[in-house]
Amino acid sequence: MEPKSIAVLGLGGMGTGMACALLDAGAAVTVHNRTPEKAVPVGKAGATVADSAAQAVAGAEVVVLSLADEAAVEQVLFGELDGRLRPGTIVVDTSTVTPTFAVHAAKRLAEAGVRRVEACVLGNPAMAATGALRVFAAGEEAAVEEVREVLDAIGQEVRHLGPTGNASALKLAFNLMLGVQILGLAEAVRFVEAMGIDREVLLDVFDGSGWRSPVLSFRAQFMRGRTYRPAAFRAALMHKDLALASQEGLAHGADLPVTLRALDAYAAVLAAGRGDDDAAVVAEPRTGGSATGTGPAGGP
Repeated sequence: MEPKSIAVLGLGGMGTGMACALLDAGAAVTVHNRTPEKAVPVGKAGATVADSAAQAVAGAEVVVLSLADEAAVEQVLFGELDGRLRPGTIVVDTSTVTPTFAVHAAKRLAEAGVRRVEACVLGNPAMAATGALRVFAAGEEAAVEEVREVLDAIGQEVRHLGPTGNASALKLAFNLMLGVQILGLAEAVRFVEAMGIDREVLLDVFDGSGWRSPVLSFRAQFMRGRTYRPAAFRAALMHKDLALASQEGLAHGADLPVTLRALDAYAAVLAAGRGDDDAAVVAEPRTGGSATGTGPAGGP
């Protein structure tokens, strides 16, 4: 990568991984996270740690966002950074938001001379750290090409999907499938246990069956050990994405009854105080199971 000044805002598992991949590609990276201790490992890897989002973007050519939800994007992009982004800056937003929000955000940034590249990513924190994500970009094609090296640094595959909103729609569709499939496996686990069969039996047979998939096999590891932290994809984020998909589907006339069922199940997980556990925790009774321990290192 040609030397490029990049700010990365949001250092959850994915943001941290992407920052490390950008450092490995030779970029000058400045990072900020509202919880300062999360920035420490990235600082040790070579990033400059900023005390504020405004400080992080000062002088940056590209700003990469990896934030939890629309409220966080609104707070950072149109609150803390209001008037702080120089005209010509490109915001690469990897946050999962609705297509409607994405379109409005792009228009608001354009009024300040800032371009927004929607860069929805598929993968997990371990893949992010090695630049092995799949990146689906949307927005102005010229802007996507300008940050192509940035996208190539975090992704093994980069694909332009057309106008703003398309990548967000695809990301929500994938997370919808993920939530529904995890719930299906979870209910199978709870069913066999109700029948007096150990979950290990089901999960062993599952691993050698035609139902096996990389995504579900990864979640089966959490369920097998009943350990759901560190989470690869928090239950709270799964609930958020299912809610966004339901909301957007309703607005566009798409009936999503299975998604609504999964949304209810994850709402119960959150009500039990387990939103920070991996999404696979939906396999447990709402007040049972271990919330600690070491789960798989990363997975789809």
